[in-house]
Amino acid sequence: MAEQLKDLADDRALLGRTSTAERVSDILRSRIAEGYFPPGTRLSEDSIGGALGVSRNTLREAFRLLTHERLLVHELNRGVFVRVLTVEDVEDIYRTRRLVECAVVRGLGEPPYGLDGLAGAVEEGRRAAREGDWKGVGTANIHFHRELVALAESERTAELMRSVFAELRLAFHVVDEPQRLHEPYIARNVAILEALQVGDRGKAESLLAGYLDDSLERVVEVYRRRVGEDG
Repeated sequence: MAEQLKDLADDRALLGRTSTAERVSDILRSRIAEGYFPPGTRLSEDSIGGALGVSRNTLREAFRLLTHERLLVHELNRGVFVRVLTVEDVEDIYRTRRLVECAVVRGLGEPPYGLDGLAGAVEEGRRAAREGDWKGVGTANIHFHRELVALAESERTAELMRSVFAELRLAFHVVDEPQRLHEPYIARNVAILEALQVGDRGKAESLLAGYLDDSLERVVEVYRRRVGEDG
């Protein structure tokens, strides 16, 4: 926790002079999505408030917002914890991803598309793989899909998917074989990018749908084993 708090203190500058609960929740959501706070972690008001330099009331409001987004849970007389997902949660996350991400690709206008963000995420994943940083590959993969959603140029869609991707990271934390989970999708991200580069939305959507179906099957298989659920 000490290392996470040190990194969190670096985020204090992001608050600027208008340190609101919304900005605090943005920072904590990003940190959860990047994997700094694993599922089941108890979030200390004193430690996190001190690292960010915000009041207890501001932090509590941020916690409330993230609880509403299903990223945190409040346990009576115990405190606030990063949520541990169920198998049903994971399935619902992927159902939402398929609905939204495929619709984004299907709804793209005429090419060319602004694909610099997607290309950057692909390179980020390749670099992490070369370094054997499989957690980093998972983060790059989330960045790829976040950039894909950004092609819709819809703040409402982006806002919806920010919390969905943060929840997805909670599921990834439970997986005990991150290389096996993430490595195959580096090449699949490249294939989606290449289809969009030549303006083939139909192929890109088909590749994406298959990608998400396969990823769901693999994540749920591991997740059931790890959390000991049978339904």
